[in-house]
Amino acid sequence: MIGTAYAQGTALSPDGGLMGFLPIVLMFVLLYFMLIRPQMKRAKDHKAMISALEKGAEVITSGGLVGKITKISEAYITLEIADNTEIVVQKQAVQTLLPKGTMKAI
Repeated sequence: MIGTAYAQGTALSPDGGLMGFLPIVLMFVLLYFMLIRPQMKRAKDHKAMISALEKGAEVITSGGLVGKITKISEAYITLEIADNTEIVVQKQAVQTLLPKGTMKAI
């Protein structure tokens, strides 16, 4: 009535039990090198740029505002976006550090 039952091979069997995990391991390695590692590098570069901000530097914020730094505190900077017009933004909102004189060229 009931046929013969055979045991499945173990993960250490020579018929390729560990080879089944190889694609999963390769996917995690590719994920690390293509997504995680570049993101960590960008975060490190952004943190270095934020710590190097100084008074008089010209920047672009994440909202697209272009301005010159007039004051710097621990977590905030004051940007002069036009003559006699200053706004306060978080340091983390700074996206790009521009070369000196860029605002006059715009």
